[in-house]
Amino acid sequence: MTLGLTNHELKDFLNEKVEKYNQPEFIETDPIQVPKAFSEKENIEISGFLTATIAWGNRAAIIKNALQLMHLLDNQPYDFVLNASEKEIKHLQKFVHRTFNGNDCIYFIRSLRNIYKNHGGLQTVFENGYKNGHAVKSALEHFYSVFFETEGERTRKHISNVVKGASGKRLNMYLRWLCRNDKSGVDFGLWNGIPQSALMLPLDVHTGNVGRKLGLLNRKSNDWKAVEEITATLCEFDPNDPIKYDFALFGLGVFEKF
Repeated sequence: MTLGLTNHELKDFLNEKVEKYNQPEFIETDPIQVPKAFSEKENIEISGFLTATIAWGNRAAIIKNALQLMHLLDNQPYDFVLNASEKEIKHLQKFVHRTFNGNDCIYFIRSLRNIYKNHGGLQTVFENGYKNGHAVKSALEHFYSVFFETEGERTRKHISNVVKGASGKRLNMYLRWLCRNDKSGVDFGLWNGIPQSALMLPLDVHTGNVGRKLGLLNRKSNDWKAVEEITATLCEFDPNDPIKYDFALFGLGVFEKF
């Protein structure tokens, strides 16, 4: 029993909220609108990754700064990553979003260039990692190691290290965007090497607090163990698409102040 609801009633309640928030209108207030502006696969991947990276803080500021970053990349992120000159890359020095600054931005572009030129691209890196352990955690571990093949100690704080227990919120959100085959047209479903049944909840303060109030999560810290706990609970409601409940939990927290 949770807030007077049986498990069946709680499932119905959450499904209603998914239906409410997993709609195209959601895009209008969400950072996913930034990669939605692109049609080429690689542009979607790169713009989505960079947008997800800075997705903390005020949502309006996230969207504004992500759009500014796309402008600095000439609104052609894939071409910029592959072909930008050193002079063009240095123009990124002016970018800042909270603690993510120009030096971090430049490191990200150089690392993405390495990934696309030497590792087959973002999709290949994440999917190869998933194959290593048939788990999203393996995908995130592998991505972290590839992303930091070149030195960037200061920048490491901007990519979650799940080996050290981080929740990986922004990376899990990114994988939701790219891997979840969303019939409503919110998520992209561009990658098929990581099944949506294996995705992990993008746990943040909102989804964590709502999850605890609903009895979906007991762990007090928003860390990787909490991600595993709440995702396992959501799998009981829908084992094929547990992360659809991200819309319900986020909507309840942000829009309904649950």
